[in-house]
Amino acid sequence: MSAPPSPGKRPADRPPPGAGLSPGRNKFEVYGEEMVEKKVTQSSKSGRVYLPQGWIGKRVKIILVSK
Repeated sequence: MSAPPSPGKRPADRPPPGAGLSPGRNKFEVYGEEMVEKKVTQSSKSGRVYLPQGWIGKRVKIILVSK
């Protein structure tokens, strides 16, 4: 019979990945087919990002990387 794991040794007690990042920042892990990096431009009272025409109707994710 083995002893139960000691406190602090279980995986649940470890800090989550990215915990050392600056306050207010999060780490995202995303799997996809293709990535582009763009600057948001102004469009009336909102922002706009132009993406390739082949992406129309596809599902995308947008992440704010700096404020």
